[in-house]
Amino acid sequence: MKPLLKDYVKSARYDLTAAVVVFLVALPLCLGIALASGAPLFSGLIAGVVGGIVVGLASRSHLSVSGPAAGLTAIVVSAVLTLPSYEAFLVSVVIAGGLQILLGFVKAGVIGDYVPSSVIKGMLAAIGLILILNQVPHLLGDDSNFESDEGVPNSAEKGNIFSNFIKAFAHITPAALIIGGICLLFHFAWEKFTVKRTGFLKMIPAPLLVVAIGIGLHLFFQSTGSVAPLSADHLVNIPKAESFGEFLSFFTSPDWSQLLNKDVLVTGFVIAIVASLESLLSIEAVDDLDPYQRVTPTNRELKAQGIGNMVSGLIGGLPVTSVIVRSSANVNSGARTKMATIYHGILLLLCVSLIPHFLNYIPKSALAAVLIFTGYKLSKPSLFQAFYKRGWDQFLPFVITIAAILVTDLLKGVMIGI
Repeated sequence: MKPLLKDYVKSARYDLTAAVVVFLVALPLCLGIALASGAPLFSGLIAGVVGGIVVGLASRSHLSVSGPAAGLTAIVVSAVLTLPSYEAFLVSVVIAGGLQILLGFVKAGVIGDYVPSSVIKGMLAAIGLILILNQVPHLLGDDSNFESDEGVPNSAEKGNIFSNFIKAFAHITPAALIIGGICLLFHFAWEKFTVKRTGFLKMIPAPLLVVAIGIGLHLFFQSTGSVAPLSADHLVNIPKAESFGEFLSFFTSPDWSQLLNKDVLVTGFVIAIVASLESLLSIEAVDDLDPYQRVTPTNRELKAQGIGNMVSGLIGGLPVTSVIVRSSANVNSGARTKMATIYHGILLLLCVSLIPHFLNYIPKSALAAVLIFTGYKLSKPSLFQAFYKRGWDQFLPFVITIAAILVTDLLKGVMIGI
């Protein structure tokens, strides 16, 4: 048995546990980003599966998780509206993948080495704050905006993360608030209860228990009427196929007649550049979080992302990047190898194809509790205190990066921080 295979076998129980957590985090994000992009809902799930399995197999990153990213939403929305069809947009995704592979061969991955540690930590903290701001409305029961892990673009029809956060307090749904509040309190209590314990309890992923509690409370309210039960809008909504043929119809092929369309080519170029930069930043951040301090070969990662985008575009999926929230959830859940990423992709594929009806019982407020907890872990007060003690030369880039990301977007914020 090869040593590498031994490592995978030895780490399997940790990776499987983490995969369940990442799957629960990724599921609503894949759907929400597809919705926000104006693309078919299933295209987000396709991208999630490809990001997990295809990129996971091709990448040499141990803990990074790839999938559809909110950072590309504005680009995708514009392309879907201006290009002749969604199938024409898929050509752009395939082109973007090809360009990323080329960038990997010309060793463009070196760009990520020039991002200072204080900026990377600031980026992670900003993502944590964005998660909290984005998910509190869902916890309160205001599901009028899409699920996101990198913030809602300021140009979004329903406003930005700050206005959405404030408006949510005027649209509280009692059942959602009760479910979300109990789930969030349980998540914090469970971590405190298990922090110094070993054995079976330590192996149970808290998000799995949180989701089970959420489903149980929803069914209880539904059966007893003690609290007005949640409507379908407040639950996960996965497209359901009545037959295998209908399931296959969810997959779409590119319209190759649009290959030489100038707008298609420009869109492919833009996606390649933005997706590559986001992936390189995410890889730097995840390597920083890795408790074993392993380093990902960035040029290989660009090639892996390129392969993922080509496959995703060929079967009807959104573009993929390495994404920080799912990756940090992977790290915090104890993943040890890249098999956790691959397992989460397999779980997405199996669940959306075999048990979508069961998944549609999951309250969004329960998933919001999981993401708020993840956001807290990324941006907890002790992190700010630690950077303040390091001196102003470290603290200022850290807080400026956070502020810049919150008021602009991920890439602009990081550039300002640098």
